[in-house]
Formats: sequence, structure tokens, C-alpha cells
Amino acid sequence: MMIKDTLDTIVPEMIAWRRYLHRHPELSFQESETAAYIAKLLRGWGLEVRTGVGGHGVTARLQGGKAGPTVALRADIDALPIQDEKACEYASSVPGVMHACGHDAHTATLLGVAKTLSRHRELLRGNIVFVFQPAEEVTPGGALGMIKDGVLDGVDVIYGIHLWTPFEVGTAYCKAGPIMAAADEFTIEIKGKGGHGGLPHETVDSVFVASQLVVNLQSIVSRSTDPTEPCVVSVGSIHSGTNFNVIAETAVLKGTVRTFNASLRMDVKARLENIVRQTCLMQGADYTIDYKLGYPPVVNHAEEEQRFYRAAKAALGEAGAKTSPLIMAGEDYAYYLQQVPGCFMFVGAGNPDRGIVYPHHHPRFDIDETAMTHAAKLFIALVEDYMSEHSR
Repeated sequence: MMIKDTLDTIVPEMIAWRRYLHRHPELSFQESETAAYIAKLLRGWGLEVRTGVGGHGVTARLQGGKAGPTVALRADIDALPIQDEKACEYASSVPGVMHACGHDAHTATLLGVAKTLSRHRELLRGNIVFVFQPAEEVTPGGALGMIKDGVLDGVDVIYGIHLWTPFEVGTAYCKAGPIMAAADEFTIEIKGKGGHGGLPHETVDSVFVASQLVVNLQSIVSRSTDPTEPCVVSVGSIHSGTNFNVIAETAVLKGTVRTFNASLRMDVKARLENIVRQTCLMQGADYTIDYKLGYPPVVNHAEEEQRFYRAAKAALGEAGAKTSPLIMAGEDYAYYLQQVPGCFMFVGAGNPDRGIVYPHHHPRFDIDETAMTHAAKLFIALVEDYMSEHSR
């Protein structure tokens, strides 16, 4: 039986694994049961399994039948603090927690690849390390811990795939250089002087200052950055006040900054801090800023992007391989690519005909499960192409 035929027989299991994980999600840094589930399956296929890697990470090594390079394949395993609002038999059974970004399907896909290739290990001209990473959704993320624990030791190249509902099922996307943004976050606390809503002159209104800040911060992108450089500054949360007739003493704003350029990244940080300082000074308020530099940009290696096009055409057909636009979301996969060559790709998982149109991190998020087969075929094609070129 050929590798493709084996994968085809495993597809129903991949769907079952994905749906089990979707029903039993675990938040970042809490993925103990998920890790145990993954490790048990991997051990059953005769792989060399390590657990507790960088936290709840799991790795499995497959020794090929012939000498050659070592290829790493990565999936993330954590869920999000979102209430699942789907009406389906595999909806989350955990209140307030769901796989709203496809990590359950990433995990099931990589498990499918591991089971498939474990049945054909004698054909492999090299070795494969399967990387199941925790805590992608929350900084500092899980990648750095896994790297510290040696997940990349002896690895020659690494590939990662994200199933992506904005792209139609049956397609795959990649590009050389930056593909996903640096993802920074900030928390600003404004400290004013509270008082009666009818006596504003006796107060320093933190809500008023916060409102000005939301507007002023938008000038960073519109008036302080090169318009040819992608940049986002978003305030996603404002919390202040307790009643209609009370002027709040404090207000807290939380937001994110997304960039691709390292110099611009630091310029935006400095500009944001200056705007906060000057806006609060003008209104007589104090403030504190907690600005966290999050994941760096995901930067694909050019040679591996070219391999993607060959592999995607082999896996999905000539029309399936496409050049990705810049994606303003962030990913700690970036840290792997700072250490070894590789690339990160998107496989289309949206299907309007089936109502699968909701964006990532939405309470009704779902995927077309056919995308898992496409992603598995792409992983296998990448492995075969790389080993064919680099085997000794």
C-alpha cells in the first residue's frame, strides 16, 4: 500500500481525533489531558515519545529506514477562553473554553501524518520529529520552552501549517520573508481624580482621558508611520467606572500593535508611550504603561517557500498553490524559524456552501474537515521533497 492510500484510510480517524479534542479543549499552559491523549496514540504506533517538553509539549521521533536529514513538523494544541456557540455533536463540553482557532485540527492532522508515515518508515530517507506544542495563544508561548528543552536538536528543517477559514478549502498559501506580524500588547492605566458626575470641574475624568487616548493612538498609523509599511494599533478593551453619575478615578485600556519591520516596531512603541504621556499631562492625569514585546514576525526561508509550491501542487493540484498575503495575526512559530530553516503555511479551511464562514476566535468557529486531509498531504509532500533532495 502506498503512503497516499494509507493516509486515505486514516482520514476517518483524523476526524474522530479532531472531534474528541474539540469536545475536550484545554487552555494554554493547562493542556495535560490533551498531551496524555496525544502521547498514548503516538506510543501505540511505535514512536519514540517525550512528554513534558517545555511544559505540556509532546514530541515523537520516527527513525526512517535509510540515512538522511531530520525534518520537524509542528502542530499547536491549546484552546481559547471562548464559549462555544455551535450546535453540533462535537461542540465543546467545557464551559467557556473552545478550540476557536483550529488547533484541535492541527493536532489531528499531525497525528494522521505520524500514523501514516510510521507504517512506511522503511521508505523514509531520514528522520521525522513530530512537535505538539502547548500555549501558542498566550505569550510568552510554548515554542521557546520547547526549544530550550532541545526540540530542535539535530533538526535540519521545520514546517508548520495553520488551517485558515478566510481561505477556501482546497487551497494552500505561503510566501517568502515575513508572512505573519510581530504581535505586541499594551495595558495603560489612567489615574485621575474621581467625583460626582454633576461636578466635573472638581475631578480629573479618566474616561475622558481614555477616550482621547483611543483617538490619539490612531494617529500613529495615519500620521507617524510610512504608509507603505504594514502597521496596526488597536485598542481592544476599555474598563472604567461603576455608575452613571460617578466620574471614574481610573480607566484601563488594553490593546495590540502589529508590525513586520523591526525598526518600525520599536518606533511605534516609543510613539505610543509619548502619546500616552502627553495626553495625560494635558489633562492632569497620571498613568502607567505595561508594554510587552510579544512574538516576532514569522519569516519564511526562500528556499523552503519554493519547496512549498512544488509540494502544494503535488498535494492539491496546480491551482491549489498560492502566494499568501501578509497576515496581521501573530504566531510563536517565529521562534523556530530563528533557529533552523523552514516555512509556515496556510491551508484553506473555509467553505461558504456549508456555512463555514466564521473567523478565527469566533464563538461559532468551525472548519471544513476536508482541510485536514489537504494539510496532511502537504506535510507528507514536503517531507518527501526535502528528503529526496538532502538524503545522504
